[in-house]
Amino acid sequence: MFFIKIRNTFVWNMNFSKEIKGWFARHKRDLPWRTQNDPYQIWLSEIILQQTRVAQGLPYFLKYIEKYPTIKDFANADLDEVLRIWQGLGYYSRARNMHFAAQQIMNEFGGEFPRTYKELIQLKGVGAYTAAAIASIAYDEKVAVVDGNVYRVLSRYFNDATPIDSSEGVKLFQKLANELIEKENPGDHNQALMEIGALVCTPKNPDCENCPLSSSCEGFNKNTFSNLPVKSKKVKVSERYFTFLHFECKGKIWIQKREAKDIWNGLFQLPMIETDQKMNFQDLKKHEIIESNNVKSIEYRTSLVHKLTHQKIFADFYFVELGNFKENNTYQLIDKIDLDNYALPKLIVNYLEVSNC
Repeated sequence: MFFIKIRNTFVWNMNFSKEIKGWFARHKRDLPWRTQNDPYQIWLSEIILQQTRVAQGLPYFLKYIEKYPTIKDFANADLDEVLRIWQGLGYYSRARNMHFAAQQIMNEFGGEFPRTYKELIQLKGVGAYTAAAIASIAYDEKVAVVDGNVYRVLSRYFNDATPIDSSEGVKLFQKLANELIEKENPGDHNQALMEIGALVCTPKNPDCENCPLSSSCEGFNKNTFSNLPVKSKKVKVSERYFTFLHFECKGKIWIQKREAKDIWNGLFQLPMIETDQKMNFQDLKKHEIIESNNVKSIEYRTSLVHKLTHQKIFADFYFVELGNFKENNTYQLIDKIDLDNYALPKLIVNYLEVSNC
């Protein structure tokens, strides 16, 4: 047994790591990246599972491994194809960073996956958590992971209300995680802690009765766990108004690639007008994009609301039939049946589904 000092209070802990690793050996999920401790597969899974549930991320992992079985294959991949496979997961910067990091590994590390935390954290898109996960699981380096699941488990276990989104909270819970991890099987320790957070110590209705830590959990014993962890900051959500125009003529459509440093960078969408407020139909008919083309008819199709972490998008979709397509440097003319070959934002995919396009 050992003692950990937290806010001038000594919290008694007995065999913390042994308990969670024992539970993990009995209850861990059978996941493909856990079969051989391959750093490439661990890295791929960890990036995919950021902001993503395992059930949603697993099919994407399998697609990437089938398409790019090695880090060399991934580095040589076409970025547009990497983004197309990623379609539907959101946070597309993760996919772009993965592609960049794969090329880093080939160019800066001789094609060999970095073996230490200090090297891993140099990779594009790899932060402290991901570097610790790869280093501990693949290479048995004693470095503790702290992600959302770990914050939740530790804040409840120690009954600590320090906001996890504060600098104080980040330092405190990293310190606690570092104190708890042992030299023996650090990868199993980290995976066990994350697995308990995912399966047992869940945000709502945690299964405390079947938790291996319940007997020594301060939050459980004091019945405060439902109020933990604490966040101090509220996310400010901005509202944006998009009007999408589905131009079509003789089985061909216009699409455009988003290049600006904004959401969906590198993805393809239908031609779009952004305004400060919802655009009415009369203003749309007078817009340059309509008046400058040979428009035969305009038909309202649907309105969708798309929520992102910091943005709420109100989108209106119009079908615009053209007599012919004029040359245009802004848009790319493609056959409608080829649209599936392009990486599209989920909002556009949703429109295509509800409009039966």
